[in-house]
Amino acid sequence: MDMFIESIPFLFRRMINLEELTLQLSVIMGTVFIDGTHIYNNILIHLQQLRIFNFCICTDLRIDHLVHHLSKYDIQRTFSNAIYQDVDCMVQYGCNRAVCHVFSLPFIFDYIGYVGNTFPSIVFIHVRRLFVCDLVPFEHEFFIRIASCFPLLEHLNIYNIGPQLKVSTKLKSDNSQMNSIVKYSHLIWLELECVHIDYVEQFLNETKTHLPSLTRLTIYYSVLCNVTENFTRYITRRNCIKVNQLNLVVGIIERSKDFNVYFPLL
Repeated sequence: MDMFIESIPFLFRRMINLEELTLQLSVIMGTVFIDGTHIYNNILIHLQQLRIFNFCICTDLRIDHLVHHLSKYDIQRTFSNAIYQDVDCMVQYGCNRAVCHVFSLPFIFDYIGYVGNTFPSIVFIHVRRLFVCDLVPFEHEFFIRIASCFPLLEHLNIYNIGPQLKVSTKLKSDNSQMNSIVKYSHLIWLELECVHIDYVEQFLNETKTHLPSLTRLTIYYSVLCNVTENFTRYITRRNCIKVNQLNLVVGIIERSKDFNVYFPLL
């Protein structure tokens, strides 16, 4: 954060005639969230000719650096007089870290990371790569929202070691959203490296998720064997059949007739 305070104003004081700016910035191990006040005082005040400003700024800091746990509302209030365009934000707290995104709308960037259960219900039409993580489990409805809000997603990386909540058979039968199959039409690469086994089930089970374009899968071999029942389970085969690049975190492929049926392109 100190580097941001010191370097950014110096940089933009040399660009006083700039009329259009696109900025994507990540600040790791900062001491405070970068908000509307920081952006105005360190960037906008130096760019009086600026007409178009597209930005996405992520601050990742340790919680013990925070005096107060700021909410999304607290962050949004700092933009009231600073930026004359639509702005949104996300704030997420973990066990020892906090992540804040502030970004202009419409969102024009192809990547966003550290998205948790709470994110704005807007369409990120340009995003192709997404990293989702949270201490709170991701339920089926979360992945429905991801598919809806990121319709052109090609690369999804999931980090969540918490098991999904188990729902009763009656709830499943009464809840149409629980029964709906999530479709990621453009998803090419799925990373399931740091996840509970429930999320492997969530994505490989065709009764829950449809992945018609999946060609690259990152996963633990033992977990893959478990969920597919050693490559004999029918309802997890369809989402694997087009995979031509299997990235194993740990383990060595033991080829068998059943494995070759599952992954005919390997």
